[in-house]
Amino acid sequence: MDKIIVQSGDFDLSVEVKLAKANNSSIGAIVSFVGTVRDLQSKSLNTMTLEHYPGMTEKSLELIAKKARDNWELQSITIIHRIGTLEVNDQIVLVIVASKHRQEAFDSCNFIMDYLKTDAPFWKKESTENKEEWVEARAKDEKQKNRWKS
Repeated sequence: MDKIIVQSGDFDLSVEVKLAKANNSSIGAIVSFVGTVRDLQSKSLNTMTLEHYPGMTEKSLELIAKKARDNWELQSITIIHRIGTLEVNDQIVLVIVASKHRQEAFDSCNFIMDYLKTDAPFWKKESTENKEEWVEARAKDEKQKNRWKS
């Protein structure tokens, strides 16, 4: 069963991993990714604000999870993405993938993150002491996603 949530509150990795297992004895591997707010290139980042389009964002995340399921045999997928104003080192996103085999778990977790970075409708605004600016999409993220296309 998949868990896909967009929320303002924080999440607990250990709790979510336990839920992803859910007493499923066929799970042989669980891979997780936690993304955090970072201060790139010492910009003196104070906060990052994440906005989304309710309904559309969740559908986009569900589609990404479906694409992962189409490519790998997965037991469960968890995607939790936070919105609102976050500070440096706060958790932003959690992806947990459970599968029978480790390689499927690793690959599908990478796949989900690559698609999430490029296809999920989130908007990020960075605030420093001097200015606020919206974060533009990076060509590097699109290139990472394109490696999955055959």
